[in-house]
Amino acid sequence: MRRFCISILSCLTVLHVSCQKQESKGQPNIVFILADDLGYTDLSCMGSTYYETPNIDRIADQGTIFTNGYAASRVCSPSRASIMSGKFTARHDITVHIGSPSGEAWRNRNRFTKLLPAEYIHNLPKEYITMPEALKQHGYKTFFAGKWHLGDKGSWPEDHGFDINVGGWTSGGPRGGYFSPYDNPNLENLKDGENLSHRLAKETVKFIQENNPQKTGKPFFAYLSFYAVHSPIQTTQEKWKKYRDKAVQQGVAEKAYNMGKFLPIRQVQDNPIYAGLVEQMDEAVGQVLCALDELGLEENTIVVFTSDNGGVAAGDNFSTSNKPLRAGKGYQFEGGIREPYFIKIPGLSKGGDKIDYPVSGTDFYPTFLELAGAQQLPKEHNDGISLLPLFKGETLAERPLIWHFPHYGNQGGEPSSIIRRGNWKLIDYYEDGRKELYDLSKDLGEKTDLAAAYPDKVQELNKELFDYLTEVGAKYAKPDPEYSEEKAREFLHKMEYEKMPELEKQRMELLSNDFDPKNNWWGSMVTKD
Repeated sequence: MRRFCISILSCLTVLHVSCQKQESKGQPNIVFILADDLGYTDLSCMGSTYYETPNIDRIADQGTIFTNGYAASRVCSPSRASIMSGKFTARHDITVHIGSPSGEAWRNRNRFTKLLPAEYIHNLPKEYITMPEALKQHGYKTFFAGKWHLGDKGSWPEDHGFDINVGGWTSGGPRGGYFSPYDNPNLENLKDGENLSHRLAKETVKFIQENNPQKTGKPFFAYLSFYAVHSPIQTTQEKWKKYRDKAVQQGVAEKAYNMGKFLPIRQVQDNPIYAGLVEQMDEAVGQVLCALDELGLEENTIVVFTSDNGGVAAGDNFSTSNKPLRAGKGYQFEGGIREPYFIKIPGLSKGGDKIDYPVSGTDFYPTFLELAGAQQLPKEHNDGISLLPLFKGETLAERPLIWHFPHYGNQGGEPSSIIRRGNWKLIDYYEDGRKELYDLSKDLGEKTDLAAAYPDKVQELNKELFDYLTEVGAKYAKPDPEYSEEKAREFLHKMEYEKMPELEKQRMELLSNDFDPKNNWWGSMVTKD
């Protein structure tokens, strides 16, 4: 399969020629790229020696890396709502992925847990002035492609400020998989075997070409929201073999899983199918970057890359490891919320710069407004701040980041709320009221709980956390009167002594030289046009 934008020399040559044609910069264009379920260390530039991501790395190399960049939630819908609204999850009340059961419906899934998850709203509120709506008010043409997962019909991208919507609808996963034909009412099937990530990139490129500000006189906001690397985990036979061979060459670990509180958690990166899925997304990013180069738009286009939550180390597909961070998607630990977070601002990003100031998905909204020359809307993006001063060498006041998750989810995390202020991170657990305190500057892997050693800090942070949650009317999980400790022990025994060995066996099958998914590699082997 063709590689996209690997030749930096050719792209720079095109850039030199085409940028000479660009006479006026005006308001900057914005390309916002959001991956789904991509972990903190799932990129080459973030430390992976297994996955290969040269195009996404290019954004980091030419832009600014926020080393303490966070998603606003440990799962997708809440995080995405926070990007759109600039609000922490407890404020907008989409506190878990839309479609997740709550209350007694949770118990019916046979998960034997002490609490019944809180209720939550299932559509992004229409009364919000969303980020694309605010940008439209200042002259931007807006475009969305890919995963939405912020409500049913009537609460799709076109209902919240996007002029064009390609592929965004109710579903949180790629119905039909990563190879056409897709099962998506907002994405036409063009050719059997077409890759979904590549298709979304092509649609984004088409939008950019048709809305080139040099022709239209208007800036654009393009939001490319990949379904990758969410389950189902699929790739081509060619890419599976490439990464299967690479895993063998690097040395296959004898054991890949450790038991968490509820589920096994993957500790190594060696899933060749997932690696291929990551590379397909990276190729798609390359298509967009090269289009900006070819059109002479690179020097007046802000490019952002981030993810909506940590990599899936348990639950859905047990596909990756976020080490040295602890756990992954769905968890209260850094592996669940810390993300690749790159912003490239022409003229301000020095290329490869690193900023340690803790930032959140809520901060994109006010940052884009300031870059667009628009007034801030503090009653809308209540919990976000503009990061532009940091690019100018200025400082920002320390502020708290807050996460609220009164749910269990399906990856093994616990109902809890989190506050980070400075280097301190406090987790308050709702099952038993216990609290954990970590100094992230010294303990990124959250191995040493300091709550007993610093009771005053625990009290201070806990008060600030719950003052905020009370102010916004946060909802909480409630005790399950039918909780059975015996059934809970049975569930945990099954996970450790049946599920974990099964996962280890499955892992070795994926790495076997004769692995065959027996489905024509999910339709990627095209037999007809």
